[in-house]
Amino acid sequence: MADGPSLIKINGNITKPIEVLINKISDAVGGIYKPYQIRRVAKAEADAAIIGAQAQIEVTNIQRRALTRFVSEEAKKQDNMETITEKAIPYLIDTSTPQDMDNDWITNFFDKCRIVSDEEMQVLWAKVLSGEANSPGTYSKRTVNSLGSLDKVDAQLFIKLCGFNWLIDGELKTLIYDEEDSIYKDQQIGFDMLNHLDDIGLISFEPGAGYKEVDLSQRISISY
Repeated sequence: MADGPSLIKINGNITKPIEVLINKISDAVGGIYKPYQIRRVAKAEADAAIIGAQAQIEVTNIQRRALTRFVSEEAKKQDNMETITEKAIPYLIDTSTPQDMDNDWITNFFDKCRIVSDEEMQVLWAKVLSGEANSPGTYSKRTVNSLGSLDKVDAQLFIKLCGFNWLIDGELKTLIYDEEDSIYKDQQIGFDMLNHLDDIGLISFEPGAGYKEVDLSQRISISY
């Protein structure tokens, strides 16, 4: 996914595609994120919930502790969602069409990423969000769900594997000729790692099986 130019103007104004994306997200998942009002929703809701609870004399200590835990967890999720949205903004391109994003896709996306607090993983989620905004329909719900099941180690291994991608006539192909070769082992790519990525559904790895391209034109374009 290519990094697009930032649409944030130097003077701090919010450009139209960014505002459309923010409003689209807010419409899909509720009052998550409003232009010119970043990271205020969680605190406001937390304060309201605590005030309301304290006004009820019958609320027990255990209920108060449960409420405190709930508010803390929800505030953290809120922060994660808004942080990922912020990180997605620099990757929006001029032709971005966030208004065409499917609301169900957005709801599913934030349902999966709201527990992600690791900064590197948030960047990965942000790139998926911006990629979908740039070209709605790029990422299926299944892809998002697969990403949601990844931990950081799996993501890092998959990124290393993608370092061996070739672009052949416009299609990305991951070429691993011999997993025992040092060029792969130096990047922690081996039989066990490939089997693991196959087990979690990221790749199809069949040791001993071969793949071949057919019906190629006489002249093809290949880049690494």
